[in-house]
Amino acid sequence: MTAKTANQVLYLLGSAAPPVLNVAGVIEQAKAAGWDVCLGLTPTAARWLDDQLPALERLTGHPVRCQYKLPREPDVWPPADVAVIAPATFNTINQWALGITDKFIVGFAAEAIGKGIPLITMPCVNVAYVQHVQFERSVDTLRSMGVTVLYGGGGFVPNEPGQGRPNEYPWHLALDTASSVLSP
Repeated sequence: MTAKTANQVLYLLGSAAPPVLNVAGVIEQAKAAGWDVCLGLTPTAARWLDDQLPALERLTGHPVRCQYKLPREPDVWPPADVAVIAPATFNTINQWALGITDKFIVGFAAEAIGKGIPLITMPCVNVAYVQHVQFERSVDTLRSMGVTVLYGGGGFVPNEPGQGRPNEYPWHLALDTASSVLSP
């Protein structure tokens, strides 16, 4: 995996699913590939990583964002070349597809569709959640809007409830896809 050119900006936006606990290693991989990484989290994911946030800010060189900035505040991140929304929970996928933007990462992702910023998402859900009819509708909706959804064959495959394997979450697929969407 290599970024198209050095210092292209990757927004890595994560929800509160167990693979987010490994986000430091993902950031290191992305940086080694030449990405300038900005990390955004849902409020719950930020709470899970609370003791790691200062180290994650040092690692990325940018503030970790988990809420919208105030209108009078400057944007602290450079503009995104591509965004990866992963792990994306059942709630994040459904809110995004339905346009419910109360969370910063979902609001960014919804607006990025209209701005033409390439978006890759990889859910992290179990088979019980995917039985809910809204989940497949939401995946289809996001795909119809041009979002690359790494789900099913060639992406994340749901596990049985309580049988998650966060260390096996295929982060490499999301990072490789981010690189490929910017390649000529």
